[in-house]
Amino acid sequence: MSTTGSQRPAQVSAARRRTVIDALRRGAVPDSGLDLLATGLDRFEAALDAELDAVASGGSVFKAVRGEYGSGKTFFTRWLGERAKRRNFAVAEIQVSENETPLHRLETVYRRLTERLTTSSFPPSALRPVVDAWFYALEEDALAAGATEEDLPGEVEKLLVARLAEVSRHAPSFATALRGYRTALADGDEATAAAVLAWLGGQPHVAASARRAAGVRGDLDHFGALGFLQGLLTVLRDSGHTGLFVVLDEVETLQRVRSDARDKALNALRQLIDEVHSGRFPGLYLVITGTPAFYDGQQGVQRLAPLAQRLATDFTTDPRFDNPRAVQIRLPGFNQESLVGLGLTIRDLYADAAEMPERVRKVVDDAYVADLAVAVGGALGGKVGVAPRLFLKKLVGDVLDRVDQFDDFDPRQHYRLTVAGSELTDVERNLAATISGDSASADDIDLEL
Repeated sequence: MSTTGSQRPAQVSAARRRTVIDALRRGAVPDSGLDLLATGLDRFEAALDAELDAVASGGSVFKAVRGEYGSGKTFFTRWLGERAKRRNFAVAEIQVSENETPLHRLETVYRRLTERLTTSSFPPSALRPVVDAWFYALEEDALAAGATEEDLPGEVEKLLVARLAEVSRHAPSFATALRGYRTALADGDEATAAAVLAWLGGQPHVAASARRAAGVRGDLDHFGALGFLQGLLTVLRDSGHTGLFVVLDEVETLQRVRSDARDKALNALRQLIDEVHSGRFPGLYLVITGTPAFYDGQQGVQRLAPLAQRLATDFTTDPRFDNPRAVQIRLPGFNQESLVGLGLTIRDLYADAAEMPERVRKVVDDAYVADLAVAVGGALGGKVGVAPRLFLKKLVGDVLDRVDQFDDFDPRQHYRLTVAGSELTDVERNLAATISGDSASADDIDLEL
């Protein structure tokens, strides 16, 4: 995901730099500012930007991202999400999990989407600002068409019905809930308005009194979720957003659920892909991420032949010739050279805000960054591909912070790399424990559950 050399902007704000460095210090992928680290992604830019532009023009795109653990799948999708936000997309990142967000229950996926919906102006959940902006846009359109203040409520109602006509064919309760939300606000009933909006966002257990007031019944189910997603896309478009960028992250977890739930989830994924390609969701860019074992193994995509056909992509050629326009794209991951290159980029980014930047660059020179990268990779069984998270965490938290704060600190004399089991993820811990073994990941073992 990175190559030697930096393509950082000449001027970086203190807030952006702090956001990136703080996240790396915690061993996490930054939520923003990823363009500061995104070297080596230029091979994807033209194709992905063209797809974002197509979605902004009313199209829809499905993309599958494959890569081993540590290859930068989360980084890649957040980097692409930032590019989408710059085009005024709304963005949502959803972690697929058996307990919290099972993929075979699309109502939970929709719920997480609304909970994590964000825009360039609003953090999660941005559902209410988006809905309020939509009603404001309807009022502006009605006034522009000549409506008077007395006629405004009725004209807004007509526009609401017209804009959601297609959505109402599949999910009539979506428009009903919006109408109930607006009525509650007009009556000054904030509690009911908030409850109705929660129901619109797919939340269960909304008070029966609020549902009755809005004229809706029950909770959102699996089949209604797709209709509500269609409605959300309409609201986003009419409120000024060019589209919705959604990431379903870590779908490889499906390999470790019960076989019946796995089959339902794979079929739900197949259904989503078909709906995207059918044009039902104009303005949607849907991305999934997974390991090669998920796409190629018998406990993943290959278990459902129609899904395997839809995701089939040729990866037999040299990775240099991978097609970034294909439905599935491959992230090559890190090697020693690219890991060192990323470390140098972070070192320079850190030094730019240090009190003595030249000292930081001198003490933590290129050779030391390379030595630390080798040491971290060795602690993980030589698996450089899974080392970036831990390497950057050690570089920032253990080395750069100390060099910046203590004038006499020299990492070559005063620091010895230690890797505690408690700071490792499950995959990293397995690798550290099996340095001489062949099996490094649960994905390497097929289990019939």
